[in-house]
Amino acid sequence: MHNFYYPLCKVSGVKVSIIVATYSSAMFEHFKECIKSLLRQTYEDIEIIVIVDGDKEYYKQILTKLATLINTGTIRVYLNEKNVGLAESRNRGVELANGDVVAFIDDDAVADERWIEELVKMYEQGAIAAGGKLVPLWIAKKPKWLPEEFYWLIGATHLGFPEKVTEVRNTFGSNISFQKETFVNAGGFRSELGVRGRAQIQAEEADLCERMRIKFGKGVIYNPKAIVYHKIFDRRTKLSFLINRAFWQGYSKAVMSNDFRRIGEETDFLKYLVLKRTGTRLRAVLNGSYIDLTKLILLWVFMFIVGVGYFYGRALRQKSYLSS
Repeated sequence: MHNFYYPLCKVSGVKVSIIVATYSSAMFEHFKECIKSLLRQTYEDIEIIVIVDGDKEYYKQILTKLATLINTGTIRVYLNEKNVGLAESRNRGVELANGDVVAFIDDDAVADERWIEELVKMYEQGAIAAGGKLVPLWIAKKPKWLPEEFYWLIGATHLGFPEKVTEVRNTFGSNISFQKETFVNAGGFRSELGVRGRAQIQAEEADLCERMRIKFGKGVIYNPKAIVYHKIFDRRTKLSFLINRAFWQGYSKAVMSNDFRRIGEETDFLKYLVLKRTGTRLRAVLNGSYIDLTKLILLWVFMFIVGVGYFYGRALRQKSYLSS
């Protein structure tokens, strides 16, 4: 992570295309709330592009229920003829975008009214990509035992992430944006890494941003005031879900390390967990905090599971390389 050092380069008239991919009619009410939050943005020069990933009945439902917004051109809705996954849906949204900047948000998230305004501020200062803070919006009961250092497993900004404007490799896919030209020239999202049905390979944002950084020498500018609230449903608070996600996160990092031989942010975060957070949690335990004991145990359990996924992925890819 680096300090925000780009020279001031004012950009005027930045048009932002906001891309929302949605998959299941079960998410319609949450999707509608997401759209409402986008319509309340303080930044006016935006367009909203919706990609329905392969569900024709859901597509018809959206056309019917949001007909006024569609007919007035407030939002544009497109259907993938088949389910191609989140990454490819986002790529299609970029192809259809008219904006100078493309921003991504998920259908289970709600944007703060100043979200786009805060992202645009980063472009006005020379950024080629910008992202913000992803705050958990607890639909399920907040689990007291979940260590905040691993909030990234539920899709929220975790303890240890920067607290001020700074350059990072990537932010979460539900709160990230790019200059459209930069996104296209960097190659877009790799479809094999995105969520597709039950496929769990992740890290498509990190993969794209690493390619961007290699090509252009710049990362993503993180602005913690650019806030998106991510709904945390009951299934994301189950230990089985978290362990499964930790494994696939590790596996996904193995894919990245094979491609780039570089996972510096992950290495730095591991050092942070071992050298700093373990000691902090342990001192709290010695002072009588039983909840910190649970969090300390889970901190190491999740680190172990991520490691298992990582080394399993490396072994599989090495085996594939040797047999090819």
